[in-house]
Amino acid sequence: MVSVIKAFCVSPYIVLNSEYKSRFRVRAERLGSGDSVVLSTDSVRVNGVSSVGGKERIVSLVDLGNGKLSSSAGVNEKGEDVVLEKLEVLWDDGYGSKTVKDYLDNAKDMIKPDGGPPRWFCPVECGRPLKDSPVLLFLPGMDGLGLGLTLHHKALGKAFEVRCLHIPVYDRTPFEDLVKFVGETVRLEHVSSPNKPIYLVGDSFGGCLALAVAAHNPTIDLVVVLANPATSFGRSQLQPLFPLLEALPDGLHMTVPYLLSFVMGDPVKMATVNIESTLPPAVALEQLSGNLTALLPRLSGMADILPKDSLLWKLKLLKSAASYANSRLHAVTAEVLVLASGKDNMLPSGDEAKRLLRSLRNCKIHIFKDNGHTILLFGSKAVQLIQFVSVQEDGVNLLTVIKGTCKYRRSRRHDFVKDFLPPSRSEFKQTLADNRLYRFVTSPVMFSTLEDGKIVRGLAGVPGEGPVLLVGYHMLLGLELVPLVEEFLREKNVLVRGIAHPLLFTPKSESQSKEFSFFDMLKVYGATPVGASNLFKLLSVKSHILLYPGGAREALHRKGEAYKLFWPDQPEFVRMAARFGATIVPFGAIGEDDIAELVADYDDLMRIPVVNDYVRKYNQDGVRLRTEMDGEIANQDFYPPGLLPKIPGRFYYLFGKPIQTKGRELMLKDKENAKELYLQIKSQVEQNIAFLIKKREEDPYRSIVDRTVHQATSVAIHNVPTFEP
Repeated sequence: MVSVIKAFCVSPYIVLNSEYKSRFRVRAERLGSGDSVVLSTDSVRVNGVSSVGGKERIVSLVDLGNGKLSSSAGVNEKGEDVVLEKLEVLWDDGYGSKTVKDYLDNAKDMIKPDGGPPRWFCPVECGRPLKDSPVLLFLPGMDGLGLGLTLHHKALGKAFEVRCLHIPVYDRTPFEDLVKFVGETVRLEHVSSPNKPIYLVGDSFGGCLALAVAAHNPTIDLVVVLANPATSFGRSQLQPLFPLLEALPDGLHMTVPYLLSFVMGDPVKMATVNIESTLPPAVALEQLSGNLTALLPRLSGMADILPKDSLLWKLKLLKSAASYANSRLHAVTAEVLVLASGKDNMLPSGDEAKRLLRSLRNCKIHIFKDNGHTILLFGSKAVQLIQFVSVQEDGVNLLTVIKGTCKYRRSRRHDFVKDFLPPSRSEFKQTLADNRLYRFVTSPVMFSTLEDGKIVRGLAGVPGEGPVLLVGYHMLLGLELVPLVEEFLREKNVLVRGIAHPLLFTPKSESQSKEFSFFDMLKVYGATPVGASNLFKLLSVKSHILLYPGGAREALHRKGEAYKLFWPDQPEFVRMAARFGATIVPFGAIGEDDIAELVADYDDLMRIPVVNDYVRKYNQDGVRLRTEMDGEIANQDFYPPGLLPKIPGRFYYLFGKPIQTKGRELMLKDKENAKELYLQIKSQVEQNIAFLIKKREEDPYRSIVDRTVHQATSVAIHNVPTFEP
């Protein structure tokens, strides 16, 4: 039966060695066969000091260096609980600070035989989560240690109450009993917080366990994240080798861990986890050498994690788990997100993800084409080491993927404002690395207007305190978006949240390859579906909001319509902005005609027989906006424009003089006054565009050739000179 121990359990190893630094805090649930047992406060002691916390309060256990344990997380200097309600922009998620080496080091302590049953533990590194955070239960792979989220503890610990399942190396609990154990935990959590979702993250074998638990609890709000689930075990490429393991002499079993390490993931790729992709090749190669030197000797520890008898048992357990989960897929009603590797040498995970997509009712998949089986233990992007050697392995930041797929929520329904977690420091660094070439090609120049009307380079004229509404022109394909958001973060540490077309949040926006896409990253940076309620919520929390009244019609304009505004007649946003006293900043952006030439527009495509059917079908079932309007603004069909690249010029932005609405609420309630201000904003955007088109002719570094020569001898991209405003 299941017994819930509302206390702290510490590994027996801590009892024996007071010098050991505790890595985990535990709210434990144990799988037992007898009556419920609740540990007393005297059950575990270190140097005579109890290491068991109170029943109602969960705290961290940290070694003070003298064998005494004390509370450290979630309290301030006065001893009061401190729970954050929101994260700051570019917060430290710790991603990239941990490696596979840390996993193997921690494993040495976790594999100590204690005779205990499966139990939950909470890693100290997770810290204290945000207020009202949901519970995340991690279900491990074949190793059973529960350390598979080592690279993600700090990040996930801000968004979730993280608990990891530990199945001791010599434990022989049948799969059905594990399902009952996890299922009982899920039901207890649901009773405790019935309005919160419960997250099940299953890695390989844990994926089978997560699906089985979800099938048994169809009425509970579950979000299931599967990392290379072992439901495809019956089709594993290694099936013919498994009988040989049983016959393998004990003396040769030491070689199995090394073989498994190459099957589960390339050690060279594992060693790149904390190597930044922006480092010079010589420095990256030196770091890789050091990481490999530290990693390879530790792989021998795999023999202790999976000794022969345990390995054979785990393979039988895996076979049972796959069969059990597959027979119950029809009963799974939970949200499911499958993360699959394209180069999984253990399981056909890519094909399995597509099968699960067809078999489950509410399933979404993402395929990481260059990753191996242990997808959650890789952290870095591709690292170019020397001219002929590169490590093409995309890091998988689990929290980033959850945010980018809009799977993070604290209640029954996802709220784009209340549930939003701002981008972290590591996400921004990765974005800068990904967009380095685009930033080099466009070399964006930002100007803003001060209160006295003076135009200056930079964003000094844009208020740093919200609510602020940035209203402007949408260039072709939204080419201006990425540099704009990046510059606000770099210069002002301000996140600009874009109001986006609802199509971005439908399955139609997903790429055919099912990879983590640019659209997913837009959601990580706060893209929100257009709508009065979302605009209301963003203004109420004093956000910086990016609004394009021209919408898709402007971003997908026709030939000869560059820099032409397609705004509706009605002042859709003015009165709501005035209600919150928001500052409105009109802006113009140009440069699309310096990047590419539009050679095939909507009208051209609709004259091609086969293509026009495709365009009509794509838009037929799509989300339609402004259907009550007439004219061009209502013609918001999506289509793939034909573009001819040019020798790149440069992007220019001008943010006009801020328009204050505070104190004008009553005046702007009048429709005529609101419309007058609306037309003033539109006119200012057009004037900004005209100003930039004229002044860019004076820029000596408008051409990429001139900029490249200048950058090679002097400054960074954002400091390349331009015209004097």
